[in-house]
Amino acid sequence: MALITRFAPSPTGPLHLGHAYAAIVAHDMARSAGGRFQLRIEDIDQSRSRAEWEEAIFDDLDWLGLSWESPVWRQSQRLPAYHAALDQLIARGLCYPCRCRRADIRAALAAPQEGGPDGPCYPGTCRQRPMHEAEPGDAIRLNMARALAEIGAPLSFAETGPQHAGIHVLSEEWLLATCGDVVLSRRGMGAAYHLAVVVDDAAQEISVVTRGEDLFAATAIHRLLQALLELPVPTWHHHRLIRDDAGKRLAKRDDARALARYRAEGVGPGDIRQMLDL
Repeated sequence: MALITRFAPSPTGPLHLGHAYAAIVAHDMARSAGGRFQLRIEDIDQSRSRAEWEEAIFDDLDWLGLSWESPVWRQSQRLPAYHAALDQLIARGLCYPCRCRRADIRAALAAPQEGGPDGPCYPGTCRQRPMHEAEPGDAIRLNMARALAEIGAPLSFAETGPQHAGIHVLSEEWLLATCGDVVLSRRGMGAAYHLAVVVDDAAQEISVVTRGEDLFAATAIHRLLQALLELPVPTWHHHRLIRDDAGKRLAKRDDARALARYRAEGVGPGDIRQMLDL
């Protein structure tokens, strides 16, 4: 079976050195194994996505010397698949509508929390609301306790990244206390990251999910959703993050490290690989 990886950027700003590292790691891993490298545009947030940033993604990746399969997948064209997956979970009584906003959640928490992959753990304010009371502006949350009870048996996943290599068994206590009832569908977007990425990785037959180590904690949520939806389970490879001189992770607003700026200054793709220790 061919090794299949993907790079899945959002067209909400310029690609920077961190994106270059993530794309090259995924591309080179597939190519070295005689596998396939796919590109997915995560444009589900249409309020922030821009066509010019999508075009810039193609230009930057081509300049880096990367090649990918066609056609390119776009989340904005995948909404029916997300809705179908969500409907499965709703039909089994695993979801509920939530009208809480971030300020409501902070106010409902007894004490400040560092939080998990989605920030502070949701306190369950809307947990008893039935789906037939859902309103157009509601988010849809997964009832984590019910989901774990339905799965029953312990779940695990394989990780090959340098910081977390090995087999990891999901902790129900951690999922309940740290992740809580995660959002599966957000207002105005149709689906949230956790649901969309799991559905898309399965549909694209991704065998190794490569991404930054900041997303390692989210893997437990994704593994649970794969089990609930009976989707194939990939291996994960969480790689290091590229940081600035102060040790801060790069962001799209950090134009000084945008790939387009390096290109304009005459830096070449080989120089970028050298800068990234690749």
